[in-house]
Amino acid sequence: MIKIGSHVSNKGDEMLVGSVLEAVSYDANCFMVYLGAPQNSYRKDFDSFRNKEFHKLLKEHKINIDDLIVHAPYIINMANPDLEKREFAIDFLTRELLLMENLGFTKMVVHPGNSLGDDNAINYLKESLIKILDNTKNTNTMILLETMAGKGTEIGRNFEELAFLLEGLPEERVNVCFDTCHTFDSGYDTFNDYEGVLEKFDEIIGLERIKAIHLNDSKNPLGSQKDRHENIGYGYIGFETLLKFVYDSRFKDIPKVLETPYIDGKAPYKEEIEMIKMKKFNPKLKGES
Repeated sequence: MIKIGSHVSNKGDEMLVGSVLEAVSYDANCFMVYLGAPQNSYRKDFDSFRNKEFHKLLKEHKINIDDLIVHAPYIINMANPDLEKREFAIDFLTRELLLMENLGFTKMVVHPGNSLGDDNAINYLKESLIKILDNTKNTNTMILLETMAGKGTEIGRNFEELAFLLEGLPEERVNVCFDTCHTFDSGYDTFNDYEGVLEKFDEIIGLERIKAIHLNDSKNPLGSQKDRHENIGYGYIGFETLLKFVYDSRFKDIPKVLETPYIDGKAPYKEEIEMIKMKKFNPKLKGES
């Protein structure tokens, strides 16, 4: 059975209960959530998450919590040259991992950070990771550094930068989330050379370090560094290439999560998941005849 799902909401009175029910409505068996709004670091009290009901629903629907992903807020920058802001990121991600541990989640995807023009920023980032790991050494949590598109001063735009960050850090605690849109936008041609790109990743980092996939098409051509997601099969990566990621036996045990755009104000995840399971592109998903 493939592991396929999408981003789902976690809000209001339903919180994580609503997350599970939304995923089930899409026929998903994995999903990704934010534990709070992605634009801030505010978190509700623990009881608000309805954790016992959450776990009961997961069991009822045969969803493994190890296939679920928490995404860290976008505002966190572990590479910030400003020490005070960097320490804020370390403190916040420490608390986020501890909250995850209490809720039962094991995987958190993090954007590596932005250098803001400082050549030492990637070193600051690695130091931040080491401190966060030390702060949470008694937890069963894992940080997944996301492959990035390369816009602005993003770190993680190539496999070499990620390899530097991962080197010497324990594999049970730090790995990679491979974003298909970001990787394509950063210049890795999975459309024409799927196996070549994976061979390069394996050589530089190791395919075993990929623990989650963000499955997104791209609105922009190869190497654009734009980071604009497109619906499955409607972008420059294409349906057949994205199917390769889903059905690649090397990735059979890891969650694949859609972060594709809404269509006419509605989530398209149920229809996209159906396309993927049927291995048949739906040309009418966005209203085309």
